[in-house]
Amino acid sequence: MNNIILVGMPGSGKSTLGIILARRLGYGYLDTDSFISQREKSTLQGIIDSKGLDYFLETESQVGREIICDRVVIATGGSMIMSEEAMENLCSLGTIIYIDVALSELKKRLGNYADRGVACKKGETLEEILKQREPLYKKYSDIKVTYKSGDSLEETVDEILKLL
Repeated sequence: MNNIILVGMPGSGKSTLGIILARRLGYGYLDTDSFISQREKSTLQGIIDSKGLDYFLETESQVGREIICDRVVIATGGSMIMSEEAMENLCSLGTIIYIDVALSELKKRLGNYADRGVACKKGETLEEILKQREPLYKKYSDIKVTYKSGDSLEETVDEILKLL
């Protein structure tokens, strides 16, 4: 088990789960959204607003293609899955885990996602985003962990560790 890569929709809990999982395994931790924000010196929404969605997606893809690491839990941005080149690199680095969260739960967690740095076209609904991305999450993942309403973060991490 070299690296563990968490993929899933925005609001699925990848970042928080990744921190806990890395701590439990004694691994490093990388959040690609935070890395992009630091590199660009802007929030994700700020990047999308000032430089456009295509620029953001290309930047995210570039980050995914360039990652080289060992014994790291990587929490990807929700749209990283749309870059075939990034996903091919990530697949070569370790185990891909899809954090599957029901649409109703995502809506609760995200609220008004228009200002949350979610990579989507203007007016695109969360349902449309999920419909576009879900086949890719399933295609690239080695393991699927389904969040059940009421599960704690620790229970979800326990489930991930059991499946690994």
